Amino acid sequence: MRFWQSLIFAEAEQLNEIARTADELGYTGVVLPDHVALPEQTESSYPYAEYDLDPTSAFLDPWPAIASMAAVTQNLLFSTYVYVLPMREPFSVAKSLVTTARLSQGRVTLGVGVGWLREEIELLGHEFERRGRRTDEMLEVMQMLFEHGVAELHGECLDFPRVHAQPVAGHPIPIYVGGHSDAAIRRAARHDGWMGLDFAVDEVPALMERIRSARREAGREGEPFEIFLSPRGPADADTYRRLEDLGVTSVLLPSWAMRGGNFDSLEAKQRQLEETASALFG
Repeated sequence: MRFWQSLIFAEAEQLNEIARTADELGYTGVVLPDHVALPEQTESSYPYAEYDLDPTSAFLDPWPAIASMAAVTQNLLFSTYVYVLPMREPFSVAKSLVTTARLSQGRVTLGVGVGWLREEIELLGHEFERRGRRTDEMLEVMQMLFEHGVAELHGECLDFPRVHAQPVAGHPIPIYVGGHSDAAIRRAARHDGWMGLDFAVDEVPALMERIRSARREAGREGEPFEIFLSPRGPADADTYRRLEDLGVTSVLLPSWAMRGGNFDSLEAKQRQLEETASALFG
């Protein structure tokens, strides 16, 4: 089992030391969330839990934050959980990812989702209803740029002639897709992994069958595939062993913002990382 720590709402000035501590303790990686601009008034609701998004919440741009943390670590991996891809265009996203991948010596994964906040996606100039198709076309373009530095596509959402964007990544950039819908799982099955949020252990067997079925349909059964899960409620080492037996390969540990207690200081966060590491894999 691989253990990742969520850094949502962690203070920017603490990130490098948090990453250094996680790296030294043997955590697999850390993840950052993604939003660009949050309208004060929205009608959209978060689909996975009862959660009211505060429009004044601080969301860092994940790529420079990851590059900074990569500079002070050796083995720690980095991902987004999740990056709202269809409210961008593919070229600048690919450029940021390739740059970060090269600076981190290949320690970057792209965790993507189609997004749920209609108002943000529309604010940035894109159609909410076509975000799934746009995501698929963007991923196709970005993979061309990652590997070859050249892309051309004549699709429904993206239509452009042959373009060059160097350098190439130089390292594989795995793509994990988040979301609970059948469309999201099919999209994940075409790539390298799936990210899920708030599942009880007894829901996992049915979930695994959905993923296996989608992998068979995509012709990718038997290839390496990451199943990245944030389990519902408190969990302990026995819970994580059960999840591993069911086929889950990575778990996301809750951020300090989601835990009870005062974790404002860097020292408090580091103590919690140490206690968790000792209990789970120390």
